[in-house]
Amino acid sequence: MKICIFGSGAIGGYMGVRLHQGGADVSLVARGPHLAAMQQNGVKLITDEGEDVVHPTCSDDPAKLGPQDYVIIALKAHSVTGAIPSIKPLLGPDTAIVTAVNGIPYWYFHKHGGDFEGRVVESVDPGGKQWQEFGPERAIGCVVYPATEVIEPGVIKHVYGDKFSLGEPDGSSSDRIMKLSAALTAGGLRAPVLDKIRDEIWLKLWGNLCFNPISALTHATLDVITSDPETRAVARAMMLEAKEIGDRLGVHFRVDVERRINGAGAVGAHKTSMLQDLERERPMEIDPLLTVVQEMGRMVGVPTPTIDVVLALVKQRGEIAGCYTRTKAPEPAGQPAVAAQ
Repeated sequence: MKICIFGSGAIGGYMGVRLHQGGADVSLVARGPHLAAMQQNGVKLITDEGEDVVHPTCSDDPAKLGPQDYVIIALKAHSVTGAIPSIKPLLGPDTAIVTAVNGIPYWYFHKHGGDFEGRVVESVDPGGKQWQEFGPERAIGCVVYPATEVIEPGVIKHVYGDKFSLGEPDGSSSDRIMKLSAALTAGGLRAPVLDKIRDEIWLKLWGNLCFNPISALTHATLDVITSDPETRAVARAMMLEAKEIGDRLGVHFRVDVERRINGAGAVGAHKTSMLQDLERERPMEIDPLLTVVQEMGRMVGVPTPTIDVVLALVKQRGEIAGCYTRTKAPEPAGQPAVAAQ
């Protein structure tokens, strides 16, 4: 089984180490000093149990790696479209694309059923480029739960978590998804195969869409956001707007709003990824986590007044910091869908 991790930073590198330890033929695509360190010294993973060093193939030239059985995309979601030309040499006729990214994936309305079947989500896939170039039929959903960080080039520190939930767009237990789950499990990870992966995508997004932008605007950690009555109320309002959108799209939320907020607060004095990106002057994942929810609200006719205000503020904050570039607003809900491949 050949597996390529495209975007082998903190999460991708962690997956790569575990897959290699489980016996998969894994390759890592990275760049810069991180790549150089991995090529020279291997990939070091630091956990509470100790340190592991593995030596998978590491490259910045996907064309040299050839077609794979699976390509796990572990990039920031807003970076995927620009990486399409580099990813395509990894794709053979039956290669699966595993979307280990935050937010709504490009394939969301593939085999979704209903009025939005085959619909492109412009906020995450401008112009439908991923849909057209990858094809939605390749996609396997993946919801990432671990927290990891690159503490120096070639060195990844595991903070918490080991679960990567998987799901086919049609909810089936296909041969390809069961083999991928087995490969991840062999490396010591939890990889449950879910029949409703969109529910899991929304459960994670539900917190990300409010806590990330609020933290970027206030610089507060999760414990502060969730314990302060006023910011907690803002988060709750955003989540309730999002829940109505999800409800209309057939999503089942297995926990209520208060429990979801309390769960985030229990993480403690944690800086969200968006706040970390802002502080480090890196591109912020605003569109995949928040603009997309606004877009989907317009699709289903759900007003999003709180989301709209927070989105306007965080976009401007990102622009002023040089961490966000505003794109063309999504078309109104009547746009033609791109035909399924």
